[in-house]
Amino acid sequence: MSAARGFASDNYSGVHPEILEAITAANHDHAPAYGADRWTAAAQERFREHFGPAARAFPVFNGSGANVVAIAAVTASWEAVICPVTAHLHVDECGAPERVGGVKLFTVETPDGKLTTELLEGAFPWERIGDEHASQPRVVSIANSTELGTVYEPAEVRAIADAAHARGLLLHVDGARIANAAAAQKVGLGELTTDAGVDLLSFGGTKNGLLFGEAVVFLAEGLGEGAEFVRKQLMQLASKMRFAGAQLEALLAGDLWRRNAAQANRMAARLGAALEGVGGVELVQPVEANGVFAKLPAAAIERLELDPDGNRAFYVWDEAGTVRLMCSWDTEAEDVDAFVASVEETVADTAGSSR
Repeated sequence: MSAARGFASDNYSGVHPEILEAITAANHDHAPAYGADRWTAAAQERFREHFGPAARAFPVFNGSGANVVAIAAVTASWEAVICPVTAHLHVDECGAPERVGGVKLFTVETPDGKLTTELLEGAFPWERIGDEHASQPRVVSIANSTELGTVYEPAEVRAIADAAHARGLLLHVDGARIANAAAAQKVGLGELTTDAGVDLLSFGGTKNGLLFGEAVVFLAEGLGEGAEFVRKQLMQLASKMRFAGAQLEALLAGDLWRRNAAQANRMAARLGAALEGVGGVELVQPVEANGVFAKLPAAAIERLELDPDGNRAFYVWDEAGTVRLMCSWDTEAEDVDAFVASVEETVADTAGSSR
C-alpha cells in the first residue's frame, strides 16, 4: 500500500475535485474578509437548509478548534462536559478543552464508544448539583460516528438528548464524521441532529473531501450568543473566510457530502467483510461507518504497519493488537482488495514462520 491510498486515516486523503473547483472559483479579485463575503453567506444558507432555520454556523479551521469553540461558547469556567472515555475531546486534543476551553471532563467507560442513558445516569454524582465544591455538568458530548466507528441511530440520539435536557444539560455532537453517520443511517443531516434534539454540532468537512474547514453549528434557538467573540479569542477566525465558505457551500449545496461519505462507508464494509474471512483476524467492533477495527497477529502488524516507503498503512489502536483502518472518499475497491491480499499473505507467512 502507498500512503496515498493507505488506511491510516481519512485525513490522509486528498481534496475532492469539486471542492478544488469551488476554491478556484472563489479565488478571483478581492472579497470582504472575516466572513463578510458571498460564499460564506451561501454556506450559511446551506446549513439552514440542512439543520433548520435557527441554525447558525461559524466556520473554523479544524476539528479540535470546532469542539473547543463549541464547548467554550456554552459553558462557564466552573462547568463540565460528560463524554465517553474514548472521545476525541478527551484522548486526542492534547488537553485543549481543559486548558483552552477551561472546562472539566467527566469521562464514561463504554464498550463501543457510545453513550447511553443508563451510562449517563452513572456519569456524575447528581446529588452534587448545586454544590459549590463540585464542577457542575453543563454539556453531554457524543461523537457520531464514534471514535470506534460505531453509529448512533436518530432514536438513540433523541434518548440521550431527552435525558440531558431533563437535567438541564445541552447535547453536543462531535460530527467530524457526521456525514458518514448520516449516510450509514440513510437519513439527512438534520434528522440525525436537529430533529433528534441536538443543541450544538461540530460539523466536519476535512475528513469528507475538504482542503480544510469545519464549522460550529448552534442548532437551538438563542444558543451560542457571543460565539463570534469566542471564535476570535480562540484563534479560529479565518481572515480569508471565503475559501472556507466556498468549500462548505460546495459540500452541502447538493449531495457531495453524501456521495463522499457513502463511498467511504461502502469501502469500509467491503474491507470488514473481507477481513472476517482471513484466519487469525478478528473484527472487534461492528463496521457501521468508514472505520474498521480488527485484531491482527502481532507479527503481521509488524510487517504491515509501514508501507515500503515508510508511511503508515494503519494505526495500532491498543496493546491487544487491534488496528484501526479508515476508508476515505477516494478509497477504491482495488485498494481494499490489495490490502486484504497483503494481510492474507502476511498472516499465513508469519503463522508458518512461528511453527
